[in-house]
Amino acid sequence: MNFYDSTDIPCFGVAGNFTGHLEQAGEAIDFANVKTKEANEPKAIFPTYIPSGDAAPQFLKVFPFDSKKISFPENEEKLQIEPECAIVFDAEWKDEKLVNLKPVCFGASNDCSIRKQGAKKISEKKNWGKCTKGFSQNQIAADGFETGCLLDDYRIASFLIRDGKVYEYGENSEVRNYSYIYKKLTDWMIDKFNNQKDVGPAENIHSYLVAAGCPERIMVSIGATRYTNWGETNFLQDGDKAVVVVYPESKYTSEQIKNMAAEGNFSDIAISALVQSVEVCSA
Repeated sequence: MNFYDSTDIPCFGVAGNFTGHLEQAGEAIDFANVKTKEANEPKAIFPTYIPSGDAAPQFLKVFPFDSKKISFPENEEKLQIEPECAIVFDAEWKDEKLVNLKPVCFGASNDCSIRKQGAKKISEKKNWGKCTKGFSQNQIAADGFETGCLLDDYRIASFLIRDGKVYEYGENSEVRNYSYIYKKLTDWMIDKFNNQKDVGPAENIHSYLVAAGCPERIMVSIGATRYTNWGETNFLQDGDKAVVVVYPESKYTSEQIKNMAAEGNFSDIAISALVQSVEVCSA
């Protein structure tokens, strides 16, 4: 399948699935009252795109994904790459209850975010129109979702290219080292999709999905990596290039991936790369 063949897949993100990211993003305070069973448990699932139904806010009906461009909104200053692995799942429903998620494919995702003060919901900082998020055109078929599967070999790297220089933006991280991954993650997501309440920064996403007809597929960006010191303190500017790469560590070193980013050459189909030019959009 290719994610961009249609625009009928609801899309979501996971907040707080890499320890330390929310603190770096200045968003930990938003979840101060969110209680979790484990210290490293993610905080919530948030929507970034809901294609149909009348339950979700209207702005979430705008398809925000583009594989080549990020539109920088006017009158905003703090925009950051959120380097992630995203997964498209087959969704199984029973009587309007989500009962199973089976991975179809995965790839590099930029769950781009505005560091906006006063936003009541996470989604308000995630979808501000067309070309505001990214998912690689090269999605890799999943062969399972457990230790030893293909995804176990993959890492996430990210870079910002400015004035011809390549800066490492997020920490180079193993997919398998997400706080929650594989069955633990899908069990957690199924619970949140069915039971998450409209409290604090979280939303009742179950109502969105039921109103959308209990869709057969769902895409989830499963969490942003921690930033490097440079990435934490440098925000996107007009003319930048944002690069997120999900690559097999058995074939490539981090230095080889950085060189590919500098050259703009990701020809190996085993690599899922997302390269987006940042452009200021009109109001």
